[in-house]
Amino acid sequence: MKVFVISMENEAQCVIDNLQDVSEAREFGRRVVRGTLNGEPTAVYISGIGKANAAAATQMAIQSGADTIINLGVAGGLDPEIKVTDIYEVDSAVQYDFDLSAVNGTMVGTLDERETPYIPLFCPGKLPSMLIGTGDRFNDSDNDNDLLLNVLTCQLRDMECAAVAQICEIAGVKCVAFKCVTDVRGQGPMTGQYVDNLKKCLAKIKAAVPDLFAAV
Repeated sequence: MKVFVISMENEAQCVIDNLQDVSEAREFGRRVVRGTLNGEPTAVYISGIGKANAAAATQMAIQSGADTIINLGVAGGLDPEIKVTDIYEVDSAVQYDFDLSAVNGTMVGTLDERETPYIPLFCPGKLPSMLIGTGDRFNDSDNDNDLLLNVLTCQLRDMECAAVAQICEIAGVKCVAFKCVTDVRGQGPMTGQYVDNLKKCLAKIKAAVPDLFAAV
């Protein structure tokens, strides 16, 4: 079964509005909405923001029977060629705030169980694909942007995707991510862009949900 893991309620509502035969429950304190989409059974796990929340919700979804996890939501753009409100697939993800380099000399973002920092995701090939950097920070820091752009060569950034991908990789479950861009580095303050463009991105995601689900 294909199951969504989504951080925020407003992002999750984009999927829920497309569901039929809807039911709802609380599982270990998290909201879970079940229904059918394009005639297929699915569920939406609303994780909350950040890597720990995303990892926990992903594990719950897998234990409930998910064989494909779809991480859907908004993200920031780092490449100036990226367009606000465009939706991209994620081909790989890295946790840019994970660093064991002082202990074992590995590259920033390399998890202890891995040899490279980049966790691959499944790409349906429906949309352009990007590399995303995930961290528990929402900011416009020059230091973070330098690490993301010039060291890890990321094109997008968010706060959940790489944690979802990590749990899926360990469990041997397919992971897919689609991200709609609310803000792009160099086009004004990140927070202002996010506020201005969030509703547009949510509308874009809601309209795209049936096609994205079918493509996975």
